[in-house]
Amino acid sequence: MNFLFLNGPNLNLLGKREPNIYGTVDFDSFMVDLRQAYPAHTLAYLQTNHEGELIDQVQQAAGNFDGIILNPGGFAHTSVALADALRMRQVAVVEVHISNIFGREEFRHRSLTAAACTGCITGFGLAGYRIALDSLVNGLAGK
Repeated sequence: MNFLFLNGPNLNLLGKREPNIYGTVDFDSFMVDLRQAYPAHTLAYLQTNHEGELIDQVQQAAGNFDGIILNPGGFAHTSVALADALRMRQVAVVEVHISNIFGREEFRHRSLTAAACTGCITGFGLAGYRIALDSLVNGLAGK
């Protein structure tokens, strides 16, 4: 199976940005470990700081990927356009947040994009991506 990991704005700074919240491991290193743990699956990865790029990737996923693991970063709280693209998706999408968004600033408590996803995982650090992938591999996150 083929899965797409999409990370939104500022997630290119993982390992450096607020390590007390986001940890000290960069995402490229994490993906190496994840690919080794799931050798039977193709795991593609894209990080972008651009909202339109995330939308394009969601729209192009059908027929190319069996599921998407999406961390929209700050766009989760602001992007009606990304939420609309997710509502039109044809593959399962699991939203992931490294930190517990409900334990942070009030503006982070609401995710516009989560309601348009198959499911949402928040607060388990990078392990949330593995949980999301397991749910997709095992068919727990339908379309």
